[in-house]
Amino acid sequence: MAYTTINKSSEHFNTKLYNGTGSSNSITGVGFEPSLTWLKCRSNLESNELYDAVRGVTKSIKSDTTGAESTQSTALTSFDSDGFTLGNDFEVNASGRTFASWNWKANGAGSTNYDGSINSTVSANTTSGFSIVSYTGTGSASTIGHGLGSVPKMIIVKRRTTSGGSWVVYNANLSTGASSYMYLQSTNAEGNNYTPYWNATNPTSSVFSIGTNAEVNNSGDTFIAYCFAEKTGFSKFGSYVGNASTDGSFLYTGFKPAFLIFKRADASDGWQMMDNKRSTFNVVASRFEADASSAEYTSIDWLDFVSNGIKIRNSSGGINASGGTYIYMAFAEAPLVGTNNVPCTAR
Repeated sequence: MAYTTINKSSEHFNTKLYNGTGSSNSITGVGFEPSLTWLKCRSNLESNELYDAVRGVTKSIKSDTTGAESTQSTALTSFDSDGFTLGNDFEVNASGRTFASWNWKANGAGSTNYDGSINSTVSANTTSGFSIVSYTGTGSASTIGHGLGSVPKMIIVKRRTTSGGSWVVYNANLSTGASSYMYLQSTNAEGNNYTPYWNATNPTSSVFSIGTNAEVNNSGDTFIAYCFAEKTGFSKFGSYVGNASTDGSFLYTGFKPAFLIFKRADASDGWQMMDNKRSTFNVVASRFEADASSAEYTSIDWLDFVSNGIKIRNSSGGINASGGTYIYMAFAEAPLVGTNNVPCTAR
């Protein structure tokens, strides 16, 4: 049996919590130089802010809005060998506030990729199945190289240059495949049987397809895409059906989760985000919503992180409505298989 080559998941993804200082703040302990850092204030109402090495430091986009990219010169000012450095921007580093960061390793600023009909700039980590892709729209149905060498299970595209562009999500588990879509900044249910986002064409191991919709392909506008392929023992992109019971579904991932995002697909509800650093024991309660600027929620027990997956422990509609369909993406704290040198213990 072939095992994963990722023996230490935290070399490719890691959650790092920190306290704001209101002045230059070097955040260390991530374990690698991030290429994508997602920041969220825990204690106060502030937007989710994403920074990546392809667009460059100080370039912010917010997952809970449709706004264009903005330059925040005193926010994330550098990606460092073991983390990142912040300026005095209050949204990501206000004194007296607490913050969370989720960090992915790709390959720095990236390089030109010629695989698609539109040339792209790609920063790819083929080991972990994550890439950051920048391209310029043409308005005509096209293909974009993603650099993963394997088929993405999830793709998130955001228009950078013009306000009003949704965060358009492809997920292989939605009802009509590449004719389905969701919006990361919205609680809306999935849309389906729609061609102009993904051109009704599933991604391949080298490219993903875009149609003519301006939110993914407006002529002359620049776009950023975050692409994820599934890797055994490190990441899982799945779906489940709710049963409205506190004895909910068990989701086998093959690893103890470090980070989870899930969303109800067939009805309106938020994109819930949980991790193993804010909730250090079961039942997991601490959560954010990718589509909202709200402070951290801690009042409801939702689920367990166990050594080989996720156990649903709540009957509410946001996670477990009877007959409701849900999609999720999870990343590992420790793989269950392979030559893993980190004990995969229960919590």
